[in-house]
Amino acid sequence: MLNSHRLFVERLSAHMKELSRYLRYILTGHLMIAMVFIVGAMSVYYQQFLENIPDYFPSTWVIAVVLGVVTAHSPIQTLLKRADIVFLIPAELQLSGYFFRALIYSFATQLYLFVLAMAAVAPLYMTVFPENSSFGLLFVVLLIIKAWSLVANWWMLRVRDKNFRMLDKIVRFALIITLVYFFLVQEMIFLAVITVLLVVLFVTNYQTARKQRALNWDLLIESDYMRMRSFYRLANMFTEVPHMETQVKKRHWLARLLTGSIPFHQKQAYPYLYRLTTVRSGEYLGIYVRLLVIGGFLVYFVPNLWLKLIFAMLFMYMIFLQMIPLWKHHATLVWLDLYPIGTSVRKQAFIKWMQQLIMFAGVVFVLFLFVIGEWLIGIVMAIAALLFIGMVIPNYLNKKMSHQERI
Repeated sequence: MLNSHRLFVERLSAHMKELSRYLRYILTGHLMIAMVFIVGAMSVYYQQFLENIPDYFPSTWVIAVVLGVVTAHSPIQTLLKRADIVFLIPAELQLSGYFFRALIYSFATQLYLFVLAMAAVAPLYMTVFPENSSFGLLFVVLLIIKAWSLVANWWMLRVRDKNFRMLDKIVRFALIITLVYFFLVQEMIFLAVITVLLVVLFVTNYQTARKQRALNWDLLIESDYMRMRSFYRLANMFTEVPHMETQVKKRHWLARLLTGSIPFHQKQAYPYLYRLTTVRSGEYLGIYVRLLVIGGFLVYFVPNLWLKLIFAMLFMYMIFLQMIPLWKHHATLVWLDLYPIGTSVRKQAFIKWMQQLIMFAGVVFVLFLFVIGEWLIGIVMAIAALLFIGMVIPNYLNKKMSHQERI
């Protein structure tokens, strides 16, 4: 007889052990220190912004969208493994207690983001609605709706039609955001209408789930796998994650753009490999582009000139740190040892590619500074970027690669 309670406790214990194994590297890493600095700096400007909010700023919609998204976003973490699709399906009827505990765990782990979002918008709410003291009531209401959204999401995971699930998610997001908006502006009639629509949607989710008795095991397992893969990808920026699987995407046009100019020569094997890996691997290109966009956004909009420079250099450093795991990306592939190319050539190819990646990011940030007319800061930024690229990157990478070889 399968004991669902003991199974969940064992899975949760193993899961927490796996998380704690890598969290200690993440929380003490350079990236976390940089993020603390960014959050601190943005908090100062947030406070200054609240003191002089422009009339055209859509404060109500900003609050509604932020709170609506964190309320409606309710992923389920079941802690299932790929082998379960074979061994646990026959015992599906005995796993109701297991999945109930999984829902409770999923709800509890999402509360921190919900509370952070509420805390972040609270100053804006108090500034825009100084005479409205219903923020505590809004917190309770959204907490209840989030629990409902989690249950509705669990029901919809029984549906195999991907388009139907996506439509349900879009409708749910739109209704919850609209409900928060009408709550803020105190439009009680519209608020009542949206509430009725949410109840109708809830009943529809339930009726749809009743028609689908069996669980969608492959979807549940794939969702958990993708979530853990995202965590491993983050942890891989701070320490080696040997069992992390990678996804490969072809991206033909970008691959041709980066590798088309490389001559067909033995010494160009590693430049070709690193460029192709950066483009086609599932993690590096996305991280690079996201940090580049966020850094450019901050450089363009932050009012203080010296903070523009600090943010630009900080994001160049963060991009550099997150691209370093590219060096060990092919460490488990034996065929690289067959290359008749010395290790020194490989090191130089990697260092050069890292310099080129950071150089492109530096050029983007400098152009942003020039576009907004900050020529002096742009020139200082260009000089600092050249020093970082020409001196810091080679010295740091040579020491790191030599240390990894000794290990």
